[in-house]
Amino acid sequence: MASVDHVRTAPSWRRVEIALIAGARKVAAAFDHRLTQIDLNLNQASLLAFVNDFGERSQTELAEMVGIGRASIGSMIDRLEARGLVARHPHPTDRRVWLVGITPDGTALVEKFYEIDAGFRREIRHDISREERQHLASLLERLDTNVDAILSSPNQPERGGPHA
Repeated sequence: MASVDHVRTAPSWRRVEIALIAGARKVAAAFDHRLTQIDLNLNQASLLAFVNDFGERSQTELAEMVGIGRASIGSMIDRLEARGLVARHPHPTDRRVWLVGITPDGTALVEKFYEIDAGFRREIRHDISREERQHLASLLERLDTNVDAILSSPNQPERGGPHA
């Protein structure tokens, strides 16, 4: 019963889920901070890099890849297109769909993004061994699997009670 009491009395900031969310937000904010030098945020840079690496994609595919809604991705594409970083092209077989491709200016900016990304990774990984990073990645993958199971199941009480 001591572990149940610990869960109930532990401050919320000490719980792994809260620490994970807070840490992810801080990492994203730090990445955005580094990307101000090329006037992009992490979502925009991710979209550009994805299109650069994998070729033209539909707005729907890009929304899924970046993890934001289709309307939001449309606004993002509009801004990137206005800067000359991406261009829309009609789909060859579906007149309702536009494909988003990268421009030469976009490719040049992606190269700068990769340089910033490499430096950022060196900074954020400082004093954390490769073994520790691999262990963390393994734990995060297991958490991801558990979250997928929650999201794909009907809303049911968790197994083992509320504080298991």
